[in-house]
Amino acid sequence: MKDHLVAALAYDGLCTFEFGCAVEVFGLARPELPVDWYDFAVCGVEEGPLRSTAGVMVTPPHGLDTLERTGTIIVPGWRGMDAPVPRPLVEALRRAHARGARVASICSGVFVLAAAGLLEGRRATTHWRYTDRLRAMHPGVRVESDVLYVDEGDVITSAGSAAGLDMMLHLVRRDHGAAVCNLVARRLVVPAHRDGAQAQVIERPVPASRDARLSQVIGHLRVRITEPHRVEDLARMAAMSERTFFRKFREATGLTPTDWIVAERVALAKDLLERGRDGGRLTVDQIAEACGFGAPETLRHHFRRLVGQSPAAYRCRDGALRES
Repeated sequence: MKDHLVAALAYDGLCTFEFGCAVEVFGLARPELPVDWYDFAVCGVEEGPLRSTAGVMVTPPHGLDTLERTGTIIVPGWRGMDAPVPRPLVEALRRAHARGARVASICSGVFVLAAAGLLEGRRATTHWRYTDRLRAMHPGVRVESDVLYVDEGDVITSAGSAAGLDMMLHLVRRDHGAAVCNLVARRLVVPAHRDGAQAQVIERPVPASRDARLSQVIGHLRVRITEPHRVEDLARMAAMSERTFFRKFREATGLTPTDWIVAERVALAKDLLERGRDGGRLTVDQIAEACGFGAPETLRHHFRRLVGQSPAAYRCRDGALRES
């Protein structure tokens, strides 16, 4: 990761919040971290000074030629779904990606990646308001409407504004491991991890006073997450029909009960892979048992689906030298 250069694009009509998030995550010096941090560059799509959506003027110190040596390129939004993407930018992104650079977009920045042909046949997401338009304009893109971000390895797309923070922290976690990501998130005063598959919009938060029974069930699940659970038993505990319980649970969490339990177990598995238990390092088989998955194959399946890599690869990335 030493000398890894992250470039954030600046353009006329710049989305200020998304750009600021990229600067905050990658552009600040972090001497407190025990790793070589990123180098950071702001690259102008056009010659500056450039005007942001709030009227703030930005004069990028670098041009598109800097993309030739970047490790990661951040596209922080775009000036409009229908706004044409300049040919020099399209060509610069294609060359950088072909060279091996990782390319990531926040919110409407996905339209830039799509215009460059980097999303053809791939999964991608954007703000929920733009997903239908993305499908219509780029039918070759496999649009996922209700997730925070989609990681395709060398191309990563995220939903609206704040989901860009989740996506960029995910990249930090990929590059430097969970411990470093947690420290960065703590400095930002945001959660260290929201799973990319989490819904963008939770229709209606559950009022604690009116739905105390559901809150009690969720609390019950949290402390007994490793135990087997049946929806019919949980619905009975909440004094609801299964259909009502299922609907209210999804409204409250953005996930079905089964998906929520699996996500909680994967989160526990990540913690055990990172920290072990009582100072000891657990094998993947032991972690599968400790998290309620039972068979290690089940853990590996869900871990890879939600995290994007195997438990062993995740452990190696976080500093372990041996594979379970």
